[in-house]
Amino acid sequence: MGQTAAMRPGDPCLPEPGPDCVVSARSLIKQYKNSDRPALNDFSLEVREGEFFGLLGPNGAGKTTAISILTGLFPADSGSIRIKGMSFQDHEHEIKRILGLVPQDIGLYDTLTARENLSFFGKLCGLSGQKLAERIQQGLEFARLTEHARHQVATFSTGMKRRLNLAVGLLNKPQLLVLDEPCVGIDAQSRHLIHNQLQEINRQGTTILYTTHYIEEAQELCSRIGIIDNGRLEEQGSPTALLQQSGIRNLEELFLHLTGKELRDT
Repeated sequence: MGQTAAMRPGDPCLPEPGPDCVVSARSLIKQYKNSDRPALNDFSLEVREGEFFGLLGPNGAGKTTAISILTGLFPADSGSIRIKGMSFQDHEHEIKRILGLVPQDIGLYDTLTARENLSFFGKLCGLSGQKLAERIQQGLEFARLTEHARHQVATFSTGMKRRLNLAVGLLNKPQLLVLDEPCVGIDAQSRHLIHNQLQEINRQGTTILYTTHYIEEAQELCSRIGIIDNGRLEEQGSPTALLQQSGIRNLEELFLHLTGKELRDT
């Protein structure tokens, strides 16, 4: 099974991205030193304005590498990226103003309080004065951490840290929010809260790109998904359309059909 030649994401004959395309990646290749295979291998992706797009793949499939390159953390070896039609080479500052990133590794300072973390990262976003104070308060309320605002992050549970990590990614009110497995290792209550909040943010118009290896997350949250394995986007479409196209009964079976059943322990 697979997409037809006219539909494969890496096909050079694909038309230029339309005006509603927020993320456009074409034929990205990335190979790390001392690796015998590329982390990304002719990876192509389009995310449209207003979508909740899930990038679904097993451990080691290339999700985090793709997110890192798409958000400008480091370059691909080859290929092209456009964020709302802009390249990082020519418009890095403009892109960062409209982009929010929530990394898989929690990027908080344990010795600072929740409020101090939001203040620090807010200043990095260029916020100050009354606007900064408002965004900090909004972030605390969003993360349900108002009562813990003066507590050091070192005392927080993983769920509390993940919620604060998400609040930091929203400080600049991004048009594009990119999240790399933001619910790993958290309690069911925090996961439920984060899911509901992300759906509300998306309904308000924010485009979301979300990586996960949890199939039920992708099915619950995403209007469209892409399944990545061995650094390539194997299939993309709405969950319903992919199942209808494949003739497979559920998303888990489709996932295993595309990525195999071998254990992925690394």
